[in-house]
Amino acid sequence: MYVGECQGPGVRTDFEMVHLRKVPNQYIHLSGLLDIFKSKIGCPLTPLPPVSMAIRLTYVLQDWQQYFWPQQPPDIDALVGGEVGGLEFGKLPFGACEDPISELHLATTWPHLTEGIIVDNDVYSDLDPIQAPQWSVRVRKADNPQCLLGDFLSEFFKLCRRKESTDEILGRSAFEEEGKEVADITHALSKLTEPAPVPIHKLSVTNMVHSAKKKIRKHRGVDESPLNNEVLNAILLFLFPDAADKLTDGFESRMSTSAGNNPPPENEDYNLFSQFKSAPSDSLTYKLALCLCMINFYHGGVKGVAHLWQEFVLEMRYRWENNYLIPGLANGPPDLRCCLLHQKLQMLNCCIERKKARDEGKRGTMSDRSPGGTSGDAGKGADHSGDNPDKEKEVGKSWESWSDSEEEFFECLSDTEDLKGNGQDNGKKGGAKEGNKEPVNLKPEGRLHPHGKLMLLHPGEPLYIPITQEPAPMTEDLLEEQSEVLAKLGTSAEGAHLRARMQSACLLSDMESFKAANPGCCLEDFVRWYSPRDYIEEEVVDEKGNVVIKGELSARMKIPSNMWVEAWETAKPVPARRQKRLFDDTREAEKVLHYLAVQKPADLARHLLPCVIHAAVLKVKEEEALEDISSVKKIIKQIISHSSKVLRFPNPEDKKLEEIIAQIMSVEAIIARARSLKAKFGVEKCENEEEKEDLQRFVNCLLEQPEVSVIGAGRGPAGSIIHKLFVNAQRVSAVPPLDEELRRAGSSEERRFNTGAVSDFPPPTGREVILRTTVPRPAPYSKPLPQRMYSVLTKEDFRLAGAFSADTTFF
Repeated sequence: MYVGECQGPGVRTDFEMVHLRKVPNQYIHLSGLLDIFKSKIGCPLTPLPPVSMAIRLTYVLQDWQQYFWPQQPPDIDALVGGEVGGLEFGKLPFGACEDPISELHLATTWPHLTEGIIVDNDVYSDLDPIQAPQWSVRVRKADNPQCLLGDFLSEFFKLCRRKESTDEILGRSAFEEEGKEVADITHALSKLTEPAPVPIHKLSVTNMVHSAKKKIRKHRGVDESPLNNEVLNAILLFLFPDAADKLTDGFESRMSTSAGNNPPPENEDYNLFSQFKSAPSDSLTYKLALCLCMINFYHGGVKGVAHLWQEFVLEMRYRWENNYLIPGLANGPPDLRCCLLHQKLQMLNCCIERKKARDEGKRGTMSDRSPGGTSGDAGKGADHSGDNPDKEKEVGKSWESWSDSEEEFFECLSDTEDLKGNGQDNGKKGGAKEGNKEPVNLKPEGRLHPHGKLMLLHPGEPLYIPITQEPAPMTEDLLEEQSEVLAKLGTSAEGAHLRARMQSACLLSDMESFKAANPGCCLEDFVRWYSPRDYIEEEVVDEKGNVVIKGELSARMKIPSNMWVEAWETAKPVPARRQKRLFDDTREAEKVLHYLAVQKPADLARHLLPCVIHAAVLKVKEEEALEDISSVKKIIKQIISHSSKVLRFPNPEDKKLEEIIAQIMSVEAIIARARSLKAKFGVEKCENEEEKEDLQRFVNCLLEQPEVSVIGAGRGPAGSIIHKLFVNAQRVSAVPPLDEELRRAGSSEERRFNTGAVSDFPPPTGREVILRTTVPRPAPYSKPLPQRMYSVLTKEDFRLAGAFSADTTFF
């Protein structure tokens, strides 16, 4: 017991409380509680003033058997056949595997009753829930319900903490050969790039890779493979839809046109990849992330991931060596807004494009190339071969041999007669002197088109824009590596000069192309085209009094030992097709393939986790759009904002990643609860639009508020459905098992009578009663003061709390 007292001016209130584990039978009903209340008051008046009562009965619904859970279980067998439904390749599953709503609590309230109006005792009770004037409902949510999307994310995130390499997971012996040593495949890059007299066809990386693949299958039987062939082939066809037609003649042309994506749609969801630093939702990298996520969950875990990645890397090498462009990647240089792995694949695609263009030029079929493969100078040369009648002939004979050394040239002319007289001396500051030195037997090469109405300053011929080399594409790790090298050169004059020379390779190439396209040109001509702001023109009056326009180089171009001047003096008139390649696609492709081959499953998961989170957010947004829950919209915005800050930087903290995944899981649970309540309240089946809106509003309130009042109580739309839920649950609980029913004796009429006797509601789980009155205490002439007693009764709990006031002035 707990006892307390409050003293006031002329009033004393005694607080008393009783807490029992077992409820006495005589106090279960209202009549017994009234007896306690009256005895505690001890009012000397006769008759006793009426007692006002407020009663609240709580009923709990736990049995949802009559309402099946709407979430369909995943059909794993259909995953391979293509009829996947919720588990289709490229789509994440969604929804709870169990009912996220465990209980429904109905509170029926009679807020104002007077003693004598109702009867509630052991024999009879007027407290019918249907007749209660107020109903309120709250739902109890299942703790951490198992949800498909959350499980996918959690399991994939666990990969990030694995330490094993692909070789250790699939078996190191797979790469060993009995009886002799085989060079490690990771040394292929150094063997390819080091200068050596050995012809490249004798050192075939393809043979090394394919022999390793044969040994893998030899040492690891088909039954031992983490992925069976059916699943693996289905995934590879999903990732590379063009692979089905490799034997057809039109494969190569179709590959080149399908390699680049359509123009990206300008919508917020599509451009989400730039915030998450993931990859576009229609890209190969994005699809690969989803496939690896599914393989990790359903097909062998980390072993399945390692197996699929191994096959993916082999496919990349096959496409590189056979000039097949990689589908699902946008044309152009690597997109630095995407994850590093996506940039690497884009870099490999650039290499394939360059190699393909070179090989097509070698075969003399440049005019038959698809538009997707015309990046680089070879394509430009093909488009403008009409400028020079001998150019087409030159292109056809210029690809006779090539090597992988750093001295690679775009086009090596075998006829040296064209080079006679090309040794012009341009580069002195005196432009007039340069103009007087007319080159001998020098013909223009590598012209793209005239530059508007601009004319060369001294020969007076039209100024032509040259065909130039494309700048070398760079991924973010290469840019970082380059910046580190340049930073290490220091701030000394020598270091600054060397740094400038390293950065001027592209400038030198463009100068040589310009000189070849514009014989007799000077540095001023080049600056007018390349950097117009560095050529200053002003009006002056000549000797004859005419106003003429005179131009000169800017101040920074006149600085002694200016890099532009030095480069111009060094540059020779060489068209782009005969220059050393700025971008060595063979070396860069081998570097990318090596990078892909050495990735561990954990590294791969780290690279692709932004794509998986990106896909999860899109899936959540898609599902939320069907439910239209305002609170979920706010959480999704928070997830996007949080993810943008965390994923933008390399190597985010695990704790922050776990927070993002937890937020996504909470949203999935909220949407699953909304669908559960919609199914139970039959929102979609309601034909009356007005009632449907009311039910939808009621369901949304249940999700967001701890307790919701039922409009119309038991007679409203929601109240009628709740009543039916309890009635159906009572009927299910009243039906005995089949064998027991067969054993039970009795006629059909008796069974019908017993069934009809079932109450619509179960016994109340909780009873709350408040009794109030105002009487004079302790004497009849005392001041009338309020008296109050509150009681709550549950299955294993009985509490009484009373506040009894007495007059301390007139006692």
